Amino acid sequence: MKCAILLQRRKFLHWKSKTIFIVKAVFVLMIERSHTMFSKGDKIVYPLYGAGVIEDLEQKEIDGSNQWYYVLRIPVGNLKIMISADKAESLGIREIYGKDEIMEVLGSVVGRPITMSENWNQRYKENMDKIKSGKLEEVALVFRNLRDRERERGLSTAEKKMMTTAKQIILSELILSQDVDKSDAEEILTKTFGKDLTNI
Repeated sequence: MKCAILLQRRKFLHWKSKTIFIVKAVFVLMIERSHTMFSKGDKIVYPLYGAGVIEDLEQKEIDGSNQWYYVLRIPVGNLKIMISADKAESLGIREIYGKDEIMEVLGSVVGRPITMSENWNQRYKENMDKIKSGKLEEVALVFRNLRDRERERGLSTAEKKMMTTAKQIILSELILSQDVDKSDAEEILTKTFGKDLTNI
């Protein structure tokens, strides 16, 4: 009889501890969601860096107050970045495009006229502003325009670096939205814009 009672008590304590654990986990998740725009596992774009997956959310004490941070993993270059959740909106962070949407956006850029200033400083500033915007169509325009300019006149070292940055940002979003590896994303980009782009 005593053994049966002890067994029942152990089962009850196990159930109780498991229930408390689940309640705590749900509570933490609710707190995270109430303080952040995105959740663990979401695929987002961080302007200037590209698209990545939120691996985790961490809370840090900064100047006496607790703040949430996204731990973002970017596939191209395998970068790991921490982003303040409170600043996500002002930083221009957005969700990645869907599988069909991203192809529509890239396709819409192909036929658009090339408009770039002949003044190097002005052109560089305008292109950098486009990349900083985090908008895929703007980044794709920078890539397409600089690639075509390179064919015709060549590019300075700074503009070559900018073109590579734009390409990496596009590839990172293609990888996540299409669920492909980098080589397949390169092939999609080549088919969309023409010419072998692997050396850019």
